[in-house]
Amino acid sequence: MRLRAMAKINLGLDVIRKREDGYHEVRMIMQTIRMYDVLDIRKKQNPGISLSTNLPYVPSDERNLVYKAAKLLMDEFDIKEGLSMRLSKSIPVAAGMAGGSSDAAAAFVGVNRLFRLGLSQEELMERAVRIGADVPYCIMRGTALAEGIGEKLTPLSAMPEGYVLIGKPGINVSTKTAYENLKLDAVEKRPDIDGMIQDIQNKDLYSMTEKMVNVFEPGLMEKYPVIGEIRDFMEERGALKAMMSGSGPTVFGIFDSKEKMNAAVAALRKTGLAKTVFAAGIYNRSEQQ
Repeated sequence: MRLRAMAKINLGLDVIRKREDGYHEVRMIMQTIRMYDVLDIRKKQNPGISLSTNLPYVPSDERNLVYKAAKLLMDEFDIKEGLSMRLSKSIPVAAGMAGGSSDAAAAFVGVNRLFRLGLSQEELMERAVRIGADVPYCIMRGTALAEGIGEKLTPLSAMPEGYVLIGKPGINVSTKTAYENLKLDAVEKRPDIDGMIQDIQNKDLYSMTEKMVNVFEPGLMEKYPVIGEIRDFMEERGALKAMMSGSGPTVFGIFDSKEKMNAAVAALRKTGLAKTVFAAGIYNRSEQQ
């Protein structure tokens, strides 16, 4: 079985407060895009899980979320058969695009289908939160409002049609680093999440992009100026809005025409600002896994 593990961007990201348990309460709009890793899975006669990847620095044991997700289901359902998995990564690692979470989501879907466990999407999502806060969303996909620590999900109507340019600089940023550089009491600009939801319903791309903000951006741009340079470059080349995704450092730009986006892709590649440059379409939840 071959599955696509799709990347996400955050159209709006707000951090409301730090909770007593140490987690942060967030409110954000998530969007799946057509950039993906590939997970191949098959049964094997010998018991246990084997995982291989195309990148030497990506772990292939219990540290990998794919392994954890598969093991969680196989332990719960007492599956005696073995499982062999091959993960081919294209989504940049530590990039704010939920690559690892999406890989884990693909493992949940794949194991459920391969061993005919009969779990519904909701039942998979309930289990997925044990692996990571973004994993339930990566099972659901599409356009969604995420609240709580990211696990409370409300499906939204499909995002207005647009074209997405991805630019990731040659640095990695952990979520921990993003929070360390976030001064919650000094946040000057927040996304208008409710206004964006209305714009999405009205299919108004121009109004939606005006309201987009990521509260992590100022702190990380101060630490890594290249993030701001990529953002400014995209907007100078016609992006309606360019913004950092998630905890960074990836920047995405939303364009209203494929021609403008393609021209920006070529121009951004020439600058050397971004290590990864990728043109992606918007993924709609009505499409199949």
